[in-house]
Amino acid sequence: MQVTQTLSEGLKQEFKVVLPASDLAAKLESQLAEVRAKAQIKGFRPGKAPIAHLKKLYGKSIMGEVLQEAVNDANRKIVEENKLRVASGPQLDLPEDRETIEKLLEAAGDFAFVVKFETLPTFEIGAFDDISLERPVATVSDEEVEKAVNQFAERLREYEPRAEDGAKAEKGDKLTIDFEGKLEGVPFEGGTGGDVDLVLGSGMFIPGFEEQLLGAAKGEKRLVKTRFPEDYSAANLAGKDAEFDVTVKEVSAPKPLDIDDELAKKYGFESLEAMRAAVRANIEADFDKASRDKLKRKLLDALDKRYSFDLPQSLVEQEFQVIWREVEKERAKPDSTEFEGKSEEELRADYRAIAERRVRLGLVLAEIGQSAGVTVDEKDLTEAVVERARQFPGQEKQIWDFYRNNEQALASLRAPIYEERVVAYLSALVKIAEKTVTREELFAEDEDDAA
Repeated sequence: MQVTQTLSEGLKQEFKVVLPASDLAAKLESQLAEVRAKAQIKGFRPGKAPIAHLKKLYGKSIMGEVLQEAVNDANRKIVEENKLRVASGPQLDLPEDRETIEKLLEAAGDFAFVVKFETLPTFEIGAFDDISLERPVATVSDEEVEKAVNQFAERLREYEPRAEDGAKAEKGDKLTIDFEGKLEGVPFEGGTGGDVDLVLGSGMFIPGFEEQLLGAAKGEKRLVKTRFPEDYSAANLAGKDAEFDVTVKEVSAPKPLDIDDELAKKYGFESLEAMRAAVRANIEADFDKASRDKLKRKLLDALDKRYSFDLPQSLVEQEFQVIWREVEKERAKPDSTEFEGKSEEELRADYRAIAERRVRLGLVLAEIGQSAGVTVDEKDLTEAVVERARQFPGQEKQIWDFYRNNEQALASLRAPIYEERVVAYLSALVKIAEKTVTREELFAEDEDDAA
């Protein structure tokens, strides 16, 4: 086998491989000898069939295997001997004309082909003690805790029918209703309900529905006109005007609700104070996650500014295609306004820049993680699969089997775990100053969040 490097330009590496016909013929003869020893050929005793006859029967199929094995061997040799860190490839330029292929299958000509790789960039990681970041933190107020406790309490609130005749529904009352929804006078699937409980002011139904039932009395029929939100989950209803024929079957007023130890016990707590403590801990966990997410974004921004190197364009293209498919889905929505004012060329440029950022940061985090010995072991993946399966009650086994039998799907769980561990490692090396912010500031979305 003769291997000659024909191109080394940035991350692009190209090699020409030539396997002499004599080597191919020798491999073919060796394979035919193995077949001869095992094959049961009609008219010949085992192991006695002439090689020429075997070659006529099996030569081309065996030669195809020989050529494939030669390609694989060449690829391995090139990677190992040149110590390539492959980003993508190999891309092969193989003979295509029929005459050359026929000669190869007869081991009557040299096998010459080109192998192309795109390699990973090399860069210095450096130190991180010169990076200074602010971590936003917010304190959980007593009011926040009480608001959450009250929300829990509302779930247990009981109602009793209003005794007075013609009593009109007020905000906070529970109505029991039948309804039939129509689009342009035609009932639509999922738009009908019977004996449905609706607390006025709860926001359970689409905007504008509950408000039009204020003041309704038991036995009253009302026509409710409203519009489905543009981002409604059912695409066939999103942004459309609808009418609902509503019959009010009962109007019930809320009973007084005592927020005390007995309420807490209904939720499994020993006391109201224990319930408040658990609620506070849950809110603090949410605040902490939001804080860590903000810090992570600032850290990634700092890394993105620090490192500059050539990117494997194959990886950038793969990432761009993933992003662009999502962009096209959003653009196809009738209410889409996010992309107005920009041409497709400008949009592609913007989202390719995002793809480049993601690839760059992915390579940086991978390099840092490797140098720091960050790993994701089998136990971590098992826990991630179990957690994923819990999100699909009744389908746990199918989800488990899907991930355990699909390496690509498993990798999709491994990647975020690995990234979080590298970020945690880096967070211990950079300078971090805490900044007290409000709850609203903590949960406010950052600009360019898609990147």
